[in-house]
Formats: sequence, C-alpha cells, structure tokens
Amino acid sequence: MPPTPDATTPGAAAPDRGRADACPGALRLHTADDGALARVRLPGGLLTTRQALALAEAAEALGDGGVETTSRGNVQLRGLASGCGRALAERLRAAGLLPSETHERVRNIVASPGPSGGRADVRAWARELDAGLCASGWATGLSGKFLFALDDGQGDVAALDADVTLIAGSDDGPDGTALLRLGRAVTARAVPLAGAVDAALAAAREFLDALRESGRKAWHLREVPDLLPPGTVPLPALPGTPPPLGALPGGLSVGLRFGRATAAQWRALAGASAGELRLTPWRGAVLPGASADRLSALAAAGFRTEPGTAWDGASACTGLPGCAKSLADVRTDAARALDLAAVPGGGLRVHWSGCERRCGHPAGAWVDVLATGQGYRVTVDAATVDVTNEEMAEAVAEARRTTK
Repeated sequence: MPPTPDATTPGAAAPDRGRADACPGALRLHTADDGALARVRLPGGLLTTRQALALAEAAEALGDGGVETTSRGNVQLRGLASGCGRALAERLRAAGLLPSETHERVRNIVASPGPSGGRADVRAWARELDAGLCASGWATGLSGKFLFALDDGQGDVAALDADVTLIAGSDDGPDGTALLRLGRAVTARAVPLAGAVDAALAAAREFLDALRESGRKAWHLREVPDLLPPGTVPLPALPGTPPPLGALPGGLSVGLRFGRATAAQWRALAGASAGELRLTPWRGAVLPGASADRLSALAAAGFRTEPGTAWDGASACTGLPGCAKSLADVRTDAARALDLAAVPGGGLRVHWSGCERRCGHPAGAWVDVLATGQGYRVTVDAATVDVTNEEMAEAVAEARRTTK
C-alpha cells in the first residue's frame, strides 16, 4: 500500500465489509498482545478535569498505567485484564464517560479545538450531536469507525475527510448557513446554521438507508462516493492545520509523543487545565483558559510544547510489545530517529509501521517507514530504500525534505 490517499472515484475498489465491525469500545474490549484494549469515545475530544483524572485512575488500577490518545481525539487504555470490563464500565459511568451502553462505539466526533473559537460554538454542536446519536435507535447501525467532524470555519478538522463534516459559514446570526460535506466530496450542501446538527444526523441516516436499499456494504462514505448527492457549493480552503504548540490566545496547546502519556503525565496535564481539556485529532491537547506559566512544568513532564521540531507530523503504530504482528518496537526506534535527525519545521508527515497493515497512517502525502525484520523500508514519492536501524534516522530525515 503506497503512501497516497484512498481511491475516491465512483466504482473504485472498496474493502470487503461483509464481516462484522470489530472496532473496539469501552465495553467491547480488543485483545492485544499486551492485554485487553478499551477505546473510550470523547465527542469533540472534550474532557473535564475530573474525567481526565478518572481515566488516569482507571489506567493505573486496571491497565498498564498509560493513557493513549487517538487520531480521532479519543482515549485508549491498554494492558487491561480480560475480566475487568464491568469494573471499567462502572468507573466510566461514574465519571460521565459512558452515557449510553448501546451507542458508545458510534460517538465518533472530532471538533475544532482552538480555545479562541471560530464562527460557531462547535462544543455545543458536539454535545447536541452526541445527544442526538444516543437518542436514535437507527444510529447503532453505524460502524464504530464512522466519523463526524465539526469545523468552526478554520478548515482544520474538515481536512480530515470524515464521513459527515459540518463547516461553519462566514455569515453570522441565526439565519446563517453551514456547509455539510459528505465523505471526500469536493462540493457540499448548504444547510441552515440553526439546524446544522439535525442535517448531520439526517445525512448519516440517509447513508444507512441508501446502503440498505442498494444492497451494498460499506463503513465509510468514501467507499461509496456515488451513493449520495454531495451538493453543489464549492468547499472553502481546508488547510488542515492543527493548533500550534505553546501558549495560544486563550489557553495552551501541547503534544503527546505518539499520543501516549503515563498516568503521572496525564495528571500533570489535568492539573494544568482550567477545568476543561480538548484532545485533538493530532494527538495533542488544548487547555482553554490555562495560564502560560504552566507551560514549563508541562515541558518538564515530557509534553511537546514547542513547534518546529522533527516531531511535528510524526506518528507510529503500536508496534512491539503491544502488537504481535509487528516486526519491531517502532515507537522506540522512531523516537530515537526523531531525536537524532533534525528536520526544520517537521517536513513531510511521517509514519512508522510495524507491519504491512500500516495501522494509523495519515492521508495525503507522507513518508512510509515500514519495519522489515532486518531494518526499515523508507518510501516517499514511489522512491524506496531499505536501511538498517542505524541508517534509518538520516534516511527518514532526507525523505521528509522531499516536496511534491
């Protein structure tokens, strides 16, 4: 699989979706090589300080003591005992993190995380959309991978190519409009701003109804781009730019190395907040209202607090020892490479994979670093080189300087 976007043209080959959707959740645990894994959905990436602390306590009491963030702003707990499901559910329910046992896997909502806000209150949208999903019996038919994105008009999460995306328009007031984008369509539907969330819910149901009527199998709209009419409104620019790290107007922004934090680091993050945390799809966290004087303590705790380093745009799958299919401890190898070879401004995105599945890889242009068992295969723009672990850092740095 080359480092390019998935096919989007009508009739393009789609994965076989005849099998059951096995996406993990808070109640449906996934068995990994390092124990069971639970994925806790956080619509809009929103957490209160109390909820963040509850996750750290659960990680220590039931898992391996770490908290992972995902590319959808959710949280994963790893190393869980196979019989801890009931205890975990009780903890999550008490913290307000499990409002619906029947719908918990379909609460996949990302939202623009900026503390200063944009053209719409996407936090209110996220809460309304979450409540609407949980109240809709039909929504249980959605895949656990089906994604909603709520963009405040800055074009950040809209670039993630979610299944259903709302983009706040430039016109203010109750009579304003929003854009409703379906999958990776290049045009959108204009919908009333006041009814934008209802329109997003209706689009998801329209997707399920159309699938049933057509007899086709799909988990994502991108797999069947000809299924629904996309609309006629051209999309605005979608830069897909995450919040810069450091002090922001109205709060702080920090990054987690490969999205993972120890329970102690997680408590430090919660302690620096002003009551609310917003986990981002870029495996970071925005702390609205947090004081800039908290930044040095977060840096000392191991969080990324400065932009413009080789870590910008870098990601990796779980690798060994958490995944038996992996051929290497990719996160350890990747961290060493990123610390050794500087790439000003980060360069192209890069993703390390322990096997051919390339779990968690980004869309668009990226450097593919694949474990081979004898080292790594580095691919960019169809150019491939096999390297040893010792040669990998410089090979990756050189590939990231490539521009398309």
